[in-house]
Amino acid sequence: MNQSQRHEQILQLVQQRGYVSIDELVNRFTVTPQTIRRDLNQLAETCQLKRYHGGAGIPTSSITNTAYAQRKIMHLSAKQQIAQRVAQDIPNNSSLFINIGTTTEAIAEALLKHQGLTVITNNLHVASILKNKEDFNILLCGGQVRNRDGGIIGQATVDFISQFTVDYGIIGISGIDQEGQLLDYDYQEVRVAQAILKHSRQIFLATDASKFGRNALVKLARLSEIDRLYTNTHPPEDFLDAIHQADTKLITT
Repeated sequence: MNQSQRHEQILQLVQQRGYVSIDELVNRFTVTPQTIRRDLNQLAETCQLKRYHGGAGIPTSSITNTAYAQRKIMHLSAKQQIAQRVAQDIPNNSSLFINIGTTTEAIAEALLKHQGLTVITNNLHVASILKNKEDFNILLCGGQVRNRDGGIIGQATVDFISQFTVDYGIIGISGIDQEGQLLDYDYQEVRVAQAILKHSRQIFLATDASKFGRNALVKLARLSEIDRLYTNTHPPEDFLDAIHQADTKLITT
């Protein structure tokens, strides 16, 4: 197989799955990791895909998020690893907020082994995952339901969250820049997440490594407002200063 054919198949895989790892491509094409890295770099230079640590995915925009169906499968193994690690730090009989996102949905799955949780969420998928646990108390926020991903947003959502103070706020994010700013796409979603930050005793941010350096339009918060940052691998070196200055506990899976 020549390089052009390999590039075409790599792009097809990225479109189908949302993300492919270097290891997977090495095994598929029986070439060296160096060859695959060159392939991915060349495709990234022409904006046909987006390079991430350990692989590549669908190109991203600073104003529009990737479609939910694609985000659901992107970095799935990493999200599951992060979810298991977050769940370890949530005691039984705790109260928590869980916001919108595919990583937070993975965390909801990981929490099914817990007992006696009270969960307040603006994510229909999280509520659906947890609803059959008889010893859980699930409170679903009111507000406008986004049909594209099951997120609930709007002033009514903010008002509902503001009635509570919980032990843990678990949030996801669309991007983190080198200055330690947390970024997202939807202003109304950001306002809900900011209410979660305000009304939680501890904030856990869960994000796979692809979010480091990813641009998004709306500022949500700074890393200094986060107690623990959970990710699947060591962040790029140029982000470590911001993490250390924020005094945020970094936990890698």
